[in-house]
Amino acid sequence: MRQTPLIEQHRAHGAKLVDFAGWDMPIQYAGVIGEYETVRTKAGLFDVSHMGRITISGSGSRAFLQRLTTNDVAKLAVGQAQYSMVCNEQGGIKDDIFVYRTDESDYLLCVNASNREKILDWVTGHRTTSDRCVIEDRTAALAQIAVQGPASRAILLDAGAEGIDELKLHHSRESRPAGITCFVARTGYSGELGYELNVPSSKASDLWTHLLTIGEPKGLKPAGLGARDLLRLEMGYLLYGNDIGEETSPIEAGAEWTVSFQKGDFVGHRALVTQAQQGPVRRFVAFELVEKSVPRHGFTILDPNSSQPIGEVTSGNLSPLLQKGIGLGYVPSRYAKPGTAIAIDIRGKVFQAVIVKTPFYKKSKS
Repeated sequence: MRQTPLIEQHRAHGAKLVDFAGWDMPIQYAGVIGEYETVRTKAGLFDVSHMGRITISGSGSRAFLQRLTTNDVAKLAVGQAQYSMVCNEQGGIKDDIFVYRTDESDYLLCVNASNREKILDWVTGHRTTSDRCVIEDRTAALAQIAVQGPASRAILLDAGAEGIDELKLHHSRESRPAGITCFVARTGYSGELGYELNVPSSKASDLWTHLLTIGEPKGLKPAGLGARDLLRLEMGYLLYGNDIGEETSPIEAGAEWTVSFQKGDFVGHRALVTQAQQGPVRRFVAFELVEKSVPRHGFTILDPNSSQPIGEVTSGNLSPLLQKGIGLGYVPSRYAKPGTAIAIDIRGKVFQAVIVKTPFYKKSKS
């Protein structure tokens, strides 16, 4: 099993470690709900070094990424980032990624841990002799630390991260918290104000310790993958392997906004155009339970009148904020309109639910 450069820090803080996509990762420290609440009200410190980091550089890098991703890379200025998809020829999602433009002809791809090797093989396999770009896997060389929560900006400024107070959402810059050069991006998976810091692996432990020390007066605490999953669910953010995969398309997943049909041809373009024109047979939806219970991944979604199966829950939990069971899943398109009644089979008992818009959690603006 692989370990991040912060493994000893996790052990020192009493983390419960689990196998996540082949990585030894903290699922929680003191407790999932407490860590969730810390991020919503103060700030949490996450190790996300298991995420894959791949650089694409060279004069042909933009054209190459235009061909391999669904969003329009040409819209990115240096220091900007965009959420995008890598699709197969049938329009199925191989991964959902972030593309950062780090220099005039340099880009950083942040990919899911479970898909790192697959995406690395995919982009390498699609590079031709005429593509003037260099592909490099930087996952081992860089660690990634996320500071998420309302106090995150103040904590990073106290830590010496000059210039981050000027960063808009999905923008990035180089900074030096604790005197350590980092690539800092205003991105995250929590729905709160937050930042992700890419730091040389050899400096990760020093930065982690410094941030916890500086951030303690403002309530900063380490947080694990359990809290991270609960936070992203309340925002309706997609989780690869649960909510999306190669059997689903961005159109079905409600992520058509990540697809630029105007930019020209890309892998999966033809299939996605056809689906967009015809309309998908099924759609990704969010729902809330009317009665108190907890929907989980794999539970069956039912027609509320006939009790016939119409879909499956892909993600679900009890929202600590709303004190309601919330979930995500796929249903035939005719059931996808907000306000539509559905039902969920929870261990043999039928619970009524209603389709809603995401996010479940309406955060305050920062």
